[in-house]
Amino acid sequence: MSRPQSAAYGNNMKTTKEEIFAFLEQNNIPYEKMEHKAVYNMEEMREVCLPHPEAEAKNLFVRDDKKRDYYLITVKGDKRVDLNRFRAQNGTRRLSFASDADLMAILGLIPGAVSPLGILNDTEKKVRFFLDEAFFGEPDLIGIHPNDNTATIWLDPADLQRMIRDHGNQVNIVKID
Repeated sequence: MSRPQSAAYGNNMKTTKEEIFAFLEQNNIPYEKMEHKAVYNMEEMREVCLPHPEAEAKNLFVRDDKKRDYYLITVKGDKRVDLNRFRAQNGTRRLSFASDADLMAILGLIPGAVSPLGILNDTEKKVRFFLDEAFFGEPDLIGIHPNDNTATIWLDPADLQRMIRDHGNQVNIVKID
């Protein structure tokens, strides 16, 4: 399937789930969606009966200690991320969670709605995306919010990787234990 280049994606912020759905449809990116109650963490997400719970993602938006570099780390929902180990494996400075203000300013998102699709709002292309390689195994799906915590969409992780790379952000597929 042919994919549009980054210029086709444009620089318009895609903050609502309707804008994300339209974006995916305009770019011929297949997805499945489910609307649900607002969830703010993985514990609340487990209360929602999802069709593909094994593909559910957890997202950590972090920054280095100098507030120069920002990272979005996306892992399977049942994993824990040791930021010190991640730092050592990926050669970053000391990491901590980014502020709510940085989350809004850079990704156009609120806490609880963090999603790799928020990177499409990163006009400065400053966020480095780290995607757990575990998503590329059976069932070859990733479940993420469409920049809104009242829905989940499932799509091919290769499509997600391509969208973010085509947008101009660095994408790293890594093993996260």
